[in-house]
Amino acid sequence: MKLAFTRSLAAVLVTTAFAVSAPAPASAATPKDFLVIATLLDEFISLDPAEVYELLPQEYVAATYDRLIRVNLDKPSEFKGDLAESWTVSDDGLTFTFKLKKGIKFHSGNALTADDVVWSLQRVALLNKGAASVIASIGLDKDTAKTAVTKVDDYTIAVKTDRRYASTFVLNVLGSWPASVVDSKLLISKAVDNDYGNGWLKTNEAGSGGYKLVKWTANESLIMQRNDDYRVPQAMKRIVMRHVAESASKRLLLEAGDVDSARELSPDDIAALQKTGKVNVLAVPQVTLLYLGLNVKNPNLAKPEVQEAIKWLVDYDNIQANLLKTTYKVHQAFLPEGFLGAVNTNPYKRDVEKAKTLLAKAGLPNGFTVTIDVRSGYPYADIAQAVQANLAQGGIKAELIQADNKQTLAKYRARQHDIYLGEWAADYIDPHSNAQGFAWNPDNSDKSAFKLLAWRNSWDIPALTKRTDAALAEPETAKREQAYQAMQKDFMANSPFVLMFQKVMPVVQRKEVSGIVYGPINDLTSYQGAKKQ
Repeated sequence: MKLAFTRSLAAVLVTTAFAVSAPAPASAATPKDFLVIATLLDEFISLDPAEVYELLPQEYVAATYDRLIRVNLDKPSEFKGDLAESWTVSDDGLTFTFKLKKGIKFHSGNALTADDVVWSLQRVALLNKGAASVIASIGLDKDTAKTAVTKVDDYTIAVKTDRRYASTFVLNVLGSWPASVVDSKLLISKAVDNDYGNGWLKTNEAGSGGYKLVKWTANESLIMQRNDDYRVPQAMKRIVMRHVAESASKRLLLEAGDVDSARELSPDDIAALQKTGKVNVLAVPQVTLLYLGLNVKNPNLAKPEVQEAIKWLVDYDNIQANLLKTTYKVHQAFLPEGFLGAVNTNPYKRDVEKAKTLLAKAGLPNGFTVTIDVRSGYPYADIAQAVQANLAQGGIKAELIQADNKQTLAKYRARQHDIYLGEWAADYIDPHSNAQGFAWNPDNSDKSAFKLLAWRNSWDIPALTKRTDAALAEPETAKREQAYQAMQKDFMANSPFVLMFQKVMPVVQRKEVSGIVYGPINDLTSYQGAKKQ
């Protein structure tokens, strides 16, 4: 909704943050122990961790639920225990055994035991909603979960994968939001028609995390309160997320001190805020990549020289500086910055003469005609227009076909495009999440069950698929890192993908706010150390 500025901050906080009858503040500044965030809440469909598949809802789940382990953001290849005090991997690499901490309670007061962990993981698979695809990647599905996830004793559980994977990959999956542990006793009592409590949990909460849900009002606000019994102190008493759609509205709220932090602001509004001296701007790299996918069913796009020519025609720096500014940065490898094995060199820049030489070598000295499917709206249409102009310099005449995201994705997933301009975001911070998308295609037939990015662009890559599988199974982290680095360099030199930009999330905070940790995915954002001076 649009925030009506005829309402004062006092009125806003009385109806949301002060729902527990605290008096309205006399000034506009938010209370010292309240963190008020202006963001977009329109993607919230459900609050159930087993159903959540959108970005900001993952952040809510991370704050209100625990899971066995979490990624160590200081070193993403390592993990720290959350509910688990320790874990071991069997010699064959298939069985992961977790010893649980004792004395942990859910917000309901129920004790958390191995029964809850086992039930929670099985529940994700048995519900088989969007989040189930994450744990299915290690072989936990509705047919196998009940035998693959087992209780050893009251404080020990075991997870058996369907085959050997790199242990870091399995731990990344078990440390992601779908593996959040829910209060089984509470949800069983709320279950209707064997839905495992899903109907109730869509609008409620059953976690043990550092914050408890107070109230969620769709497309308006989400309020969380500190769990004072949590094992790790949380500085903020309340976290209030306000839905504010317009960038200008967020800017005015920040200027007035009505909110402490905001995201999804335009570059112009960020620049205006910086001039006030009241805010700090954080540039947080995200795991979302913006790219061109070239469908090699088109005989011209199938030529390696044409693929390379397009990479030399795109004016990455100019597009970034003039269209994207603080929201994306140039990045040309399929692993985003922050991932194990990420390559952060960008070998391509605009070189029209080199591109023309390559097109002539491909037998297309006068270029050719092609279409580009792109999502309507900023920044996608703007980028597509810039790319269209870039390609024209090499003689490639590109027609833009703009549509809403559902339409462009449907066409892309059906392999009916020439060139597709879009984004890819990883589900978890493990290199396989992206390698599987860009560099893995075990079946290039139309009937394939694996219709990821390489398949969508009709790119048949048996050798690269084997390398991706081998990297996934590599048990030594250093060797796995080297494998992904080598794959990315080969991929950049020879593939029908033009990787262009990595998304950067500009977070604007009032200067008195500090200590929030923003991860490369929302699931890794933490408010534990949040402070206000």
